[in-house]
Amino acid sequence: MRQFLQFISCSFLILVINSNLHAQTKTLSINDRLLQDSIYKSNKKKVLNFSMKDFNTLFFEYFNRKNDPNIVLSKTEYYNYTVRIAAFSDRLASLYPEEKEVAAKNKEKWLSENYEDYLQFKASQKK
Repeated sequence: MRQFLQFISCSFLILVINSNLHAQTKTLSINDRLLQDSIYKSNKKKVLNFSMKDFNTLFFEYFNRKNDPNIVLSKTEYYNYTVRIAAFSDRLASLYPEEKEVAAKNKEKWLSENYEDYLQFKASQKK
């Protein structure tokens, strides 16, 4: 039951933060999709074995680095975070089949994150 509550709170947190930070996202370029696909394939097994603690560490590390005005992530670093966060949705879907639809939406949302939007966000931090 505790894990289920963690899943629900984590899903909600991800949706709220993600919705607020990126109300409108652009379509990803083919190069970005290929990069994401490569990252997904190379990290899928590892992420599917993440504990909730591992995921929380990843998520908060991403969130802190993304919001640090002194750090600008490279495209590969950025997609490494967003794709691994998206891949964790596969684990949640397998653990909580009744929440498969929520997990699929979370995954789709994270995979639609755009590096160009991130760069615009970073530029707005400097103003």
